[in-house]
Amino acid sequence: MTVELTSIQERLIDIVRGFSRRKLVILGDAIADRFLYGSISRVSREAPVFILRHEQTETVPGGAANCAVNLASLGADVTLVSVVGNDQAGTELRTKLQAAGVDTTSLLTSEKLQTTTKVRILAGHAHSNRQQVIRIDYEDGPVSDPQLSEAILAELKGQVSHANAVILSDYNYGVVQESAIALLREAKHRKSLPVLVDSRFSLASFTGLTSATPNEDEVEHLIGTPIISREQLESKAMELKQQLAYEALLVTRGGQGMMLIEDGVAPLHIAAVGASQPVDVTGAGDTVIATFALALAAHASFSEAARLANYAGGLVVMKRGTASITAAELEHSIINAG
Repeated sequence: MTVELTSIQERLIDIVRGFSRRKLVILGDAIADRFLYGSISRVSREAPVFILRHEQTETVPGGAANCAVNLASLGADVTLVSVVGNDQAGTELRTKLQAAGVDTTSLLTSEKLQTTTKVRILAGHAHSNRQQVIRIDYEDGPVSDPQLSEAILAELKGQVSHANAVILSDYNYGVVQESAIALLREAKHRKSLPVLVDSRFSLASFTGLTSATPNEDEVEHLIGTPIISREQLESKAMELKQQLAYEALLVTRGGQGMMLIEDGVAPLHIAAVGASQPVDVTGAGDTVIATFALALAAHASFSEAARLANYAGGLVVMKRGTASITAAELEHSIINAG
């Protein structure tokens, strides 16, 4: 049976099919996401806690590294500019990135720091689903060594000249510094390079770039007041976009979809797609900004890129753990959405 596609669906599919011809660069904090699975065997005699029988441990790319994997999975030519420690987690992270098709030639290794690692312990009874019970973070302070900072900036300079878009993935570990932001502001204005921002704590510092993808809670934090209505969300997001001097702002709203703010047009509200109950939202923001940026690199409009990011987000939250999607999955979702 042939599915009758709308003109919007056809346009979105054309954009997706152009992903493989795009070069993306990511600058940001690479994180090793480690998942430790165990089954509950009994209660300990030493303390009122469960004893877990270890089943498996898996390490996957997180943070900027997860964003890079998402881009590679969607078919882009992607380079990650970042740093890891000379340790097991850093080695595992580099190996996983290379296996996923990410260019790691600009992923530096430093003896002066340890790889940021987030260990999630998931437990359950023998025949039940495993649920996260605790997370343990291993992290250093922000990158502060001047020579390392200069080396990161040099790698970025070498990669930007070939890029169709850049993503800044800032988790507050110091890889993204003001010198790099200034370099990318200049590249954006000189060659109309899309520069997208995902910053967990410091979005207000990333002014004069192209766009960002904060969630609704992050918008509330930035404006300093709760959002209680759709009209307030629209006005405050427009105010935030103007403060940041962005061309557009894409606000993610979980089960309520997304809202795109652009100059000169009414706010665009995009309903969520997919199942109403997500399986796992871990890393979903990385998938959203990866798709949004890649679509812009493939000459999509902001509204087209936002719709594709919405489809991608709806797909990835139905996968367990830090996951990614493929261009084929995205195209299939577009076709079956009508």
